[in-house]
Amino acid sequence: MRAKHIVWDWNGTLLDDNHAVVESVNVVCDFYGRARVTLSEWRQIYFRPITDCYARLLGRPIDRADEWPRLAQLYYKAYKERLPTCQLSLGASDALARWTEHGGTQSVLSMWPHDELGPCLRERDIEAHFTRIDGLRGEDSGQSKAASFAEHLKAQNLAADDVVLIGDIRDDAEAAAAVGARSILLTTGIATRPDLERAGVPVVDSIAEAIALLVAAAGKS
Repeated sequence: MRAKHIVWDWNGTLLDDNHAVVESVNVVCDFYGRARVTLSEWRQIYFRPITDCYARLLGRPIDRADEWPRLAQLYYKAYKERLPTCQLSLGASDALARWTEHGGTQSVLSMWPHDELGPCLRERDIEAHFTRIDGLRGEDSGQSKAASFAEHLKAQNLAADDVVLIGDIRDDAEAAAAVGARSILLTTGIATRPDLERAGVPVVDSIAEAIALLVAAAGKS
């Protein structure tokens, strides 16, 4: 698990937003007349691709060309209203500072809209830690972030062997594996531990534990 560079996921990883996610999902539930869900229930439902996840939630297929853009916008509007209530995850600021002091570099790759991602980091006073910040450009297709991850590394001339992605869902690990990078998954986000463990990568309960793994590995190199 040696690394020179960390690519951080944002929502559910650096940002503690579980409450905003569930409240926004319930706005979708209300719109479609579906019973509301708890965090525990949403964790059991959630998977990628997200379009198929919402099909599971609603109990029927979602038309990706017509219905999905409207559904995604409904969720996005509700989540954006709740975003100001979201704080950094426990230990995030200290972990970012520790990795910088350790001599490593780090960046952010998120599926949150690109034009809004920078201000989110700036408002929480962590933007200076990152060599690059990439969010979603264009419409959310609801698909994997693998292609975005490959482009993120290419833009920084990063070798996959030098990179660890830290995220909170199995798709993060799959995106990293697709280009030969490694990953660590956190249980603090929206996925369950059993689901994360199916990725076959280290699963930890805090950002502090993730950084400790990388710093310890570097000390053995």
